[in-house]
Amino acid sequence: MDKILPAGFLYDEVRNREQALRLGMTGFICCSQCLAECFPSDLHSYKGVEMEKKRRVLLKLSGEALAGEKKTGFDEAVVKEVAVQVKRSVDQGVELAVVIGGGNFWRGRSSNAIDRVKADQIGMLATIMNCLYVSEIFRSAGMQTEVFTAFPVGTMTTPFSKDAVNAALSAGKVVFFGGGTGHPYFSTDTCVVLRAIEMEADEILLAKAVDGIYDSDPKINPEAKKFDTISIEEVVERKLQVVDLAASILCLENRMPMAVFGLEGENSISEAMLGHISGTRVTV
Repeated sequence: MDKILPAGFLYDEVRNREQALRLGMTGFICCSQCLAECFPSDLHSYKGVEMEKKRRVLLKLSGEALAGEKKTGFDEAVVKEVAVQVKRSVDQGVELAVVIGGGNFWRGRSSNAIDRVKADQIGMLATIMNCLYVSEIFRSAGMQTEVFTAFPVGTMTTPFSKDAVNAALSAGKVVFFGGGTGHPYFSTDTCVVLRAIEMEADEILLAKAVDGIYDSDPKINPEAKKFDTISIEEVVERKLQVVDLAASILCLENRMPMAVFGLEGENSISEAMLGHISGTRVTV
């Protein structure tokens, strides 16, 4: 009776019939299509077969957006709607990390009375508060989460490490990155790009108040032109305010694509997580 490639071997390790015969097999799986025909009921559970890579994204949310019309703190209804959309995509296999700005609590750069380093440190703590809150709302919606920070925060968070983040993502958790890079003079934008590179994300998703990237401020110029796609080189050259310049250059050097979309669009987050961008793609 013909044997089938046993668990523990990847199908592409048996490259021809001679190899299969040396393994004592008179019949063997040669491709994923054959595997699907042999095991149509539960393809993903077949141990030892290299499956299609899951989509992995990093979503940046602004703190102000989570505050809703209150402009400060949290609007729980807004955060719950975000959770509903995120869960829809996570349930379809998308691996997600989230970075949240701290603008709903702190805008340190607008104050000249506080040392820049201390102001940035307060901002880092604001992002951690946001992560802890949104993480719990996500949990109440039925998702598993874990909050990682660039520095120890007692027993409330997990210190960042690439291995720990990858393990959490592989376990189906939504991970949050709080505390920025852990250093002053680096924006949340820089943290977004740095963490996306470290976690080997497929794309950065920027949920903004505007529905894409324009050649000028559409609030000021009604004739502003919206880009469907734009290269990161052009973003840097024209100094377009997608992310700050340091973060843009980091994207350019590490070939990290981005997508910008309007947060208020219907199902905008879940659609973007699945790769359906209604705003602007930044190509590399």
